[in-house]
Amino acid sequence: MTISHNALALPIAWITLPFFIGFVIYLLPKLARLLALSIALLSAGYAAQIFLMGSPLNIQLLDNFGVTLIVDQLSGFFILTNALVTSAVILYCWQTGKKAFFYMQIVILHGSVNATFICADFISLYVALEVISIAAFLLISYPRTDRSIWVGLRYLFVSNTAMLFYLVGAVLVYKANNSFHFSGLLDSPPEAISLIFLGLLAKGGIFISGLWLPLTHSESQSPVSAMLSGVVVKAGVFPLVRLALMLEEIDPVVRFFGVCTALLGVGYAVFEQDTKRTLAFSTVSQLGFIMAAPVVGGFYALTHGLVKSALFLIAGVLPSRNFQELKERGIDPKIGITLIIASLSISGFPILAGFGSKVLTSKNFLPWQVIAMNIAALGTAICFAKFIFLPDPKLTFDRDARLKLEGETKKKISLGFWWAMVILLGGLFEVNAFYYEAYTLENTVKPLVTIAIGWLTYLLIFKKLVLKLPRAVEKFDHLIGIMSLMLILVFWMVRV
Repeated sequence: MTISHNALALPIAWITLPFFIGFVIYLLPKLARLLALSIALLSAGYAAQIFLMGSPLNIQLLDNFGVTLIVDQLSGFFILTNALVTSAVILYCWQTGKKAFFYMQIVILHGSVNATFICADFISLYVALEVISIAAFLLISYPRTDRSIWVGLRYLFVSNTAMLFYLVGAVLVYKANNSFHFSGLLDSPPEAISLIFLGLLAKGGIFISGLWLPLTHSESQSPVSAMLSGVVVKAGVFPLVRLALMLEEIDPVVRFFGVCTALLGVGYAVFEQDTKRTLAFSTVSQLGFIMAAPVVGGFYALTHGLVKSALFLIAGVLPSRNFQELKERGIDPKIGITLIIASLSISGFPILAGFGSKVLTSKNFLPWQVIAMNIAALGTAICFAKFIFLPDPKLTFDRDARLKLEGETKKKISLGFWWAMVILLGGLFEVNAFYYEAYTLENTVKPLVTIAIGWLTYLLIFKKLVLKLPRAVEKFDHLIGIMSLMLILVFWMVRV
């Protein structure tokens, strides 16, 4: 395929522009918000163009090294997710007094995440993932408290350790093929595949390699949590999905880890009594759905990115992180409505995009995945029943109590919050257009039955059940040790 200079220049300019604008923001701090929002909107426009392209775009930058970019519909879904989530986060922060430095890091993070969505070689992917680590660390530690700095350093150490394994694997791929291209993975020794998978699994928050994620996402500021769960972890998942689609032999391995992480995440989430930790473990689980059916992973990533970002932003304005305290204090009915809409979508309720993505994903499961993924879907319904039944219906009729809560909430909520909800929750209605064929009677019954069973299970069992799962596995030294176990597991799988 012959590529015109214009076709080549556009993706290169689009990738490099965020980094240039990031430095401009630091020089022109008064324009920080506008410039950051412009970059996010530009990505949305580029994603729209990708969907209108007739065929994928393949760009060879350095033929001798196999440095390659691929722009296709899969990229488009992930880029659109990044654009919408970043736009919502910027609007959410519009009136919060964030400094130019914050917006500079948001833009750099946005650009480096986008880069991972078009990379098709291991070395350029490595560079993009490392830039993500630095930008994410600076955003996590932005409050400059002892706690935030430690959480940020913990994330950076785990990430860098994982990427060190990955880099060794990339070098082994090049040694075997004289190329860093993804397609060379199959002709590489098993240890190369194992090391690369370990790096990506850890970076993406997958299975036990992702147990760094709950603390990092729950302890970060809400807009940062929204970015981390909405798009950043997908930078580690996307290459795995791409590899599964490119290399038939890799597909079963990716699907296996998808099933495992879906069950692990939801198994923790249903017992959590902290709202942000519940959402963080749910992110681990939902990433499993993306990997369990790679061919439709892009659509699922889009719907999950929108809903999870919205939920983290909503969690940031709730009066408490503890479910029991929230039940006793109550929450503003307006916030309750947004919480219910987002929770219904991720549970797979019709009308919202989460329904279409779950139907489409379930149609692409292999027979051995079906039972396990149905259990994960049921667990998701149980998990988000905690949020759906959180708002107190009595507040609708108790005017004094309602006005008191609304007064308390107004102090924490700016206009930017509602604009963010328009983008994220509105998107959950709009992206139904990608798979409107899902709305048949046969497709509708199963999700509704799953949700109903999940709600009943929550009301009869989990609502009264208090069980604290051990957090020892989330300690830093254990996280590094877990990487060794994962390396052995992946090596055994690829050898078999």
